[in-house]
Amino acid sequence: MSFLAVLFALIIEQARPLARGNWIHAGFRAWARWTSRSMDAGQPHHGWIAWTVAVIVPALATLLIHWLLWRVSILLAFAWSVAILYVTLGFRQFSHYFTDIRDALDDGDEDAARELLAQWRHVDASELPRSEIVRHVIEYSVLAAHRHVFGVLAWFSVLAALGLGPAGAVMYRMSEFVARYWMYKSKLPTAAGEGASPALQQAANSAWGMIDFVPARVTSLGFAVVGSFEDAIDAWRSYTQRFPANAPAASENRNDGIILAATSGAVNVRLGGETLKTVFSPGTSQGFQAGGLDAEEPGITESTPGREPEVAHLRSIVGLVWRSVVLWMVLLALLTLARLLG
Repeated sequence: MSFLAVLFALIIEQARPLARGNWIHAGFRAWARWTSRSMDAGQPHHGWIAWTVAVIVPALATLLIHWLLWRVSILLAFAWSVAILYVTLGFRQFSHYFTDIRDALDDGDEDAARELLAQWRHVDASELPRSEIVRHVIEYSVLAAHRHVFGVLAWFSVLAALGLGPAGAVMYRMSEFVARYWMYKSKLPTAAGEGASPALQQAANSAWGMIDFVPARVTSLGFAVVGSFEDAIDAWRSYTQRFPANAPAASENRNDGIILAATSGAVNVRLGGETLKTVFSPGTSQGFQAGGLDAEEPGITESTPGREPEVAHLRSIVGLVWRSVVLWMVLLALLTLARLLG
């Protein structure tokens, strides 16, 4: 059942992706905004209460509807899982920027590529050389693929196997979203009633780090399996040695750093280095999609070994991600078959 739900959701999302600014994602933003306004009183326990309401309540509501539909019809419960995955899972929520930038670089139009990168991540890319454009596109795309596809698959698969339906997909995406959204809100003038307290941001970031801990490592392992395994594991090991668990740089960004390190080794490309300056725009629509928010500090602050980033690496990344999807689908198919035979 899980395999078919994921397969149908991916097919539908490829054929008819959700438009940016759709009412479903607008509802998620409104929910996150309401919880912070109503429950963020600046104390640590208030931050955790707001996070629980913003993330766990929608997941529980998803689970309740799943159980009610299951009592009526298995097909209705299956359709509900497909619908939830369609909203939370998919490449098309971010891939158009990747494709447009790759096409611009193929055409030799680096100015257009810089402009597209700036629009995508709200950064100052005006002086980036060609190789740095490619590097940042790879880093942002890999992390977006993890958060929109592989992380969602991990939590959905685990909780669905426990009979909890698509609740895991909702919990994962909402946890990732509120951590970004409330960080964005903290930059707004507090006089406008939109500020998020440090306690709320800390609760959201800590929860997101814990929820993404296992999926980030599963994604990294998948990249190693379908890429250059030895080099990916070596880059992963090197990163953990340079940034141990108790290092300041390894708090919320440690999960991202491991993914980027494994990606670097899997396709033999140099990643990490100087970050881009964020260009904050209060009027920017902060979307549910990972590409719709301000740039985040990357998980790697030092360059990894590997070749200079080239446009050809973008095609390698596409192949790496799709091979990982195939790997996930095979594992889900085997898990589904084992449950049916058992």
